[in-house]
Amino acid sequence: MAANSTLLCIHRDPAQLNLLKTSGYELLTATNAHDGLRLFMLQTVDAIVIEYHLGLLDGAIVAAEIKQVQPKVPIVLLADHPELPEGALKSVDVLVTKSDGPQFLSEAVRLALSLKPDQGRDGRMNDRPRKKAGLGETRMPRGARSETPAPTQDDEQDPFSPELWGSILDGTFQF
Repeated sequence: MAANSTLLCIHRDPAQLNLLKTSGYELLTATNAHDGLRLFMLQTVDAIVIEYHLGLLDGAIVAAEIKQVQPKVPIVLLADHPELPEGALKSVDVLVTKSDGPQFLSEAVRLALSLKPDQGRDGRMNDRPRKKAGLGETRMPRGARSETPAPTQDDEQDPFSPELWGSILDGTFQF
């Protein structure tokens, strides 16, 4: 599934993800959460690779915002180590640690894309369950699901207000 798949890579040093490009993926890159969210709103992507430590907005927050907009897009979170705060994996499909290496990241992306629901001829996602696929030591978040569940009351609490989203997207967000 690597051929013709477009990945949005939100990473402080996108050059570290070159193996994904050599594996046949088309990469859209951003070095911070703001630019990554802007690209996400402007471009169609097949999956997203997000570095956990992005600065002010960590990768888990960015993943949660992306899932609010497009819940079925596969997200791979790349972290320095597997010990993350509670809830950090809530919106990601696969966790990869940097010590796993770039080849493992490439395989994790392949796995995430295989979990993506099939698209019909009209390009819309259908609601068939995701394929179950195993891959060595790929870590799936606790409570990983085969289908996107209905939002709970906690999920409906948008971490960003519409005004903050607007400032992120138009580039006026200030720290």
